[in-house]
Amino acid sequence: MLRQALVAGALSVCLVAGLATEASAVQQAPKSYYLALGDSIAYGFQPAKADKGLPPSGYRTGYVDVFAKQLRQLSPKLQVVNYACPGESTVSFVHGNCPGRGDVKGLHNPYPGTQMAAALAFLAAHRGQVSPITITLWGNDINPVADACKGNLACIQKRAPAAVAAFESRLGDILGRLRKAAPSADIVVTGAWNFNVDALAMTDPIFLSVDAAIRHATLEAKGRVAELYPVISPKGNPKQARARLCSLTFICSKQDPHPTDAGYRAIAGAVWKAAGY
Repeated sequence: MLRQALVAGALSVCLVAGLATEASAVQQAPKSYYLALGDSIAYGFQPAKADKGLPPSGYRTGYVDVFAKQLRQLSPKLQVVNYACPGESTVSFVHGNCPGRGDVKGLHNPYPGTQMAAALAFLAAHRGQVSPITITLWGNDINPVADACKGNLACIQKRAPAAVAAFESRLGDILGRLRKAAPSADIVVTGAWNFNVDALAMTDPIFLSVDAAIRHATLEAKGRVAELYPVISPKGNPKQARARLCSLTFICSKQDPHPTDAGYRAIAGAVWKAAGY
């Protein structure tokens, strides 16, 4: 599940072309609330903490926590609401049954129903008071293709383009609903990176296509993308990418793609840069 590598074999698809230019809206100061949404990366998940059975309060080194500290330099009274659920995908975000709730002792900010419904309800109850909003969703959308194909390259090549297109459509719908509910909020979406450390060159195309899909959906919703590919797995230099991955994630030490503390700080730095405060 969460703690298995998402890609079992070599993956390859063509990179989505025609990237749009970055959103150019002037950024505002943080408001009263920072709303964090997404999956285990947004939760701040780390395998050793899960093994120890730590409560949500034990997960305080994630990018949301680091970014919040930076935001409080500008807005000292800022409150953080983190609805992230480990295992969340763009499907479960909207329809429910987040599969990773059992991997942790609880959510940072519990809610009934779906994460989408919780986010929209919070935005409606705090209209005009929420900014920024961050969201991380993509890793668990790759799993079904890799699992269904059992690592077979030809199968993956055949299924991946349609899967990425469907993912972009679902993410776009989520971001569109968030933008409608919070028209003045700064929305920052974290990009993808390649954690298939043993086959970086072969698998870059699929992860780059996911990254491109995130960019397209985000720009359509007038949000900003936190670029993580060059930070965590720079393309074109497998040796450097492997060194970064081994330092910034647990993929080499524990075969787990979640970030180390250094990795979460690196993600927070990219989010801060994208936010433009």
